[in-house]
Amino acid sequence: MEIRSATDIDSTEAVEGAHLQRLAGGERANVQRFAIDPGAVVPEHSRPHEQVGYVIEGELTFTVDGEERVVGPGDSYVLAGDEPHRAENRSGDRAIGLDVFSPPRDDPAWEE
Repeated sequence: MEIRSATDIDSTEAVEGAHLQRLAGGERANVQRFAIDPGAVVPEHSRPHEQVGYVIEGELTFTVDGEERVVGPGDSYVLAGDEPHRAENRSGDRAIGLDVFSPPRDDPAWEE
């Protein structure tokens, strides 16, 4: 069993105002913590991994296929692999949550 504490893992600012921590990972999935500052925008992108997320605090507005969807505390979501999407924090509070990627996202570009 592997245990990783978020307090032991550096956060990376993937894009301005979007702070990510790659947490525990296995052979079939891994988990990432996100903290998105008010006003921050994660530009449209896609990846081959299925992404399942959960919002703990704050809210995010996702745009998928031209449709906007707001997710807030207690909401979860699924983004299919290769599905283009963007996320924006339009609120005055930081959005904090978790994403799980399958297969594992072992070498995200933001770590380079």
